[in-house]
Amino acid sequence: MSASTINRPREYLLLVLLASLWGSSYLLIRIGVETIPPTSLVALRVSVAAFVLLTVIWWQGYRLPTDFSTWRSFVIQSFFNSFGAWVLLAWGQQYVESGLATVLNSTSPIFVFFLTWLVTKHETVTARKISGAFIGLAGVVMIIGVDVLQNLGQQVIAQVAILASAMLYGYAAIYGKRFAALPSTVTAAGVMISATLVLVPASLIIDRPWTLSPSASSLVAVVTLGTFGTALALLLYFRLINTLGSLGTASQSYLRMGIGVMLGIVILGEQFSLIVGLGLVIAICGVALINIPAKRR
Repeated sequence: MSASTINRPREYLLLVLLASLWGSSYLLIRIGVETIPPTSLVALRVSVAAFVLLTVIWWQGYRLPTDFSTWRSFVIQSFFNSFGAWVLLAWGQQYVESGLATVLNSTSPIFVFFLTWLVTKHETVTARKISGAFIGLAGVVMIIGVDVLQNLGQQVIAQVAILASAMLYGYAAIYGKRFAALPSTVTAAGVMISATLVLVPASLIIDRPWTLSPSASSLVAVVTLGTFGTALALLLYFRLINTLGSLGTASQSYLRMGIGVMLGIVILGEQFSLIVGLGLVIAICGVALINIPAKRR
């Protein structure tokens, strides 16, 4: 899809939808890890997503690729944005406050910027884009509260794990551009199947799931996470990589943090402060700076 044919208002709405799906994932993960260990949680998450996506492929009449090269790329992509990043995030959220985890996990656009600038050089990086990345991060910090950063020295291993997941997200947004020729449904299904083939055996070995007693709320949370926060979200994710680019797609991390805060207000009854509102506005401005195309001369 060329830049001239992209319906940007529509793509921005899809970006907000993706941010909403992933923004709600933190709440679902928190409910899930109460009675399901991280590896098994992510294994169930990707298994549900793979089943949903295979059903969609069958309905659309698509077929999965059969060549080794494509499946190797699926496995690599699944490490970056699925089983690698999600296991690290779920494990870290057991030990790190949700506010601090949110701040750390929202840094993927920064990693994307430096990777595109210093390593891949596949997108034009401008002062406006890097300004947008840091402005968005400033908005996120304001939303969560600057005071959470005071705990940055504690639980270092868990914090590094969450930061590492953000780095993997960042590279996933770049690596995922190689699937531009494939329908997003096929790409998402291939990635989830690859993740399932890795995580289900790992879960059987590590967690021995037959010995677990997950609660009904945890199971419902993970199935919801797999269906909407994973299957549907990945369809949008691979589409947006091709329309808004790696950095533009990664910038949804700022929006999803704001949405996560709003869910806390609505579901948990948290107070909506002026600082939160201002932080949301700043984060959205940062996203706009990253995504608005440069004027043609």
